[in-house]
Amino acid sequence: MDIGDVIIFTFLLIVSLIAFIISFFQFKEKGFLFNNAYLYASKKERETMNKKSHYRQSAIVFLLIGIALLLLALEILFKVRWLYSAIMLIIGCLMVYAIGSSINIRRKNNENTL
Repeated sequence: MDIGDVIIFTFLLIVSLIAFIISFFQFKEKGFLFNNAYLYASKKERETMNKKSHYRQSAIVFLLIGIALLLLALEILFKVRWLYSAIMLIIGCLMVYAIGSSINIRRKNNENTL
């Protein structure tokens, strides 16, 4: 393993750890809410918004990002090419979950306002 691989491996491990830490705090519903629905909402909407579902969505997304980055770091370390397939599967699941849960949250919010 050359120095470039070591640097990339270390960087990916650090970013993966950061994603896991953010995910942990999102599951605990503590700290800043990393969610587009919350970020783009007006101040008035933020006050009345049910943040629980948004925290959960963000926690799961950051958990999947952390797993994908950790697998990518392991692939660099061990040179196991099949890990790319697992990473792509996780990223695909991440995109499907993010879109599906956003639609589901929006639908539930619209039902509650009726």
